[in-house]
Amino acid sequence: MNRPGTAETLAAVTAEVVDCRRCPRLVEWRQRVARHKAPRFHDQDYWGHPVPGFGDPAARILMIGLAPAAHGGNRTGRIFTGDRSGDFLFAALHRAGLANRPRSVSREDGLRLRGVYLTATVRCAPPGNRPTPDERDRCLPYLVRELEALSRARVLVALGAFAWDGALRACAALGLGIRPRPRFGHGAEATIEPYTLVGCYHPSQQNTFTGKLTDRMLDDVMRRARALAGLQGAAG
Repeated sequence: MNRPGTAETLAAVTAEVVDCRRCPRLVEWRQRVARHKAPRFHDQDYWGHPVPGFGDPAARILMIGLAPAAHGGNRTGRIFTGDRSGDFLFAALHRAGLANRPRSVSREDGLRLRGVYLTATVRCAPPGNRPTPDERDRCLPYLVRELEALSRARVLVALGAFAWDGALRACAALGLGIRPRPRFGHGAEATIEPYTLVGCYHPSQQNTFTGKLTDRMLDDVMRRARALAGLQGAAG
């Protein structure tokens, strides 16, 4: 019997993510937000389901966020799409030659990622943007399966400390580990064969509006990830 290819495996994970109801608190919250819309999006239909990962099945870089935003991914159905964090991130991906557009507003806007796959540690928008440890652990198998499917991935970029922890837990679930446990920091690196884990401050408004994370800092992480992944060609 032929084993399914990467695209088919990722599609199967996506289907399971979208139907997931493992966390009652998150199910209730994401559906409540979808019913009681933000006034500026009153005329839009909210996704209101768990949000799957997306990107290039041949990705050399896997970027991991925290969770979908209540009025971002929970509205659009695509991680980082339709919120300020995504505006900052996709602009940097475009400058690095890893996305064909500098902005993403919907699942149908024509955005394509090149050499990178984008996902999250938790797939439902959590109240206060704070998943519980139990919710993280229930969602972790999806990240593990994405790592297994993305056989060409060599660089894991963790957007924030929560994603850094999730990446380490996913690697441990695959029998990969490192001692002592590496600490998160912007620009921190840890080798967990066959991956290099790279830390980056999360592109939240709290970080970008205060200057804790700047365009230049994020561009530096993108350049480093490209180099580690062997994507040294032109960025355009």
